[in-house]
Amino acid sequence: MAPSAQAPGASPPDGPSDAELMLAFRDGDARAFQTLVQRHQRGIFNFILRSVRDRGRAEELLQEVFLRVVRAKDRYERTAKFTTWIYAIARNLCVDESRRARFRDHQSLDAKRPGRDGESGGNLMSRIPAPEVPTDEAAEAPTLRKRMKVAIEALPDDQREVFLLRQISGLSFREIGETLGVPENTVKSRMRYALEKLREKLGDLRADAPLPAGAGKGAEPEGRAHV
Repeated sequence: MAPSAQAPGASPPDGPSDAELMLAFRDGDARAFQTLVQRHQRGIFNFILRSVRDRGRAEELLQEVFLRVVRAKDRYERTAKFTTWIYAIARNLCVDESRRARFRDHQSLDAKRPGRDGESGGNLMSRIPAPEVPTDEAAEAPTLRKRMKVAIEALPDDQREVFLLRQISGLSFREIGETLGVPENTVKSRMRYALEKLREKLGDLRADAPLPAGAGKGAEPEGRAHV
């Protein structure tokens, strides 16, 4: 499922709401589901991609998100905003994927390294010491995009997901709180800490690529960081 170019969560002012489309889909209107996919797949894909950091896996999880929407259509009720409901599905899949990835990496690190007897061990990248990065990558001049990516990935999980849901997917603080099941003030606090950490990491780039202002004071950030 290739993400469309439409802005995440966008809907025409005179068009049906997400909830109305979902109810129509529940009643058998397949075109309503196609419209929901067009509205949300880009934002959800970007969130998943930056959570799992693997494009192929992100595409698979994106399909799983919409498969779960299809399976749940008969049980769907207009009790929560569709956006928070579908992002909760995506977030839960990302959490499960992260746990599986950590388990796979743990298994790989615990395995014996290949020896003279040909015994198999962990994957190569898990066994390369940090300084032994391939020379072609080590020689690459750092770019803003790479530095932003590294800085975001270094954030604690709870801060990173808030940052991604806000800055990449465009959810409001209230929607993020509903998606994560935490108070809105907690979301704002996590966003503030995330921005502080990013400013520490990217302080020398602030003049060229300022981070959103105002989030640390309880106001929603103006604009979105391009990462």
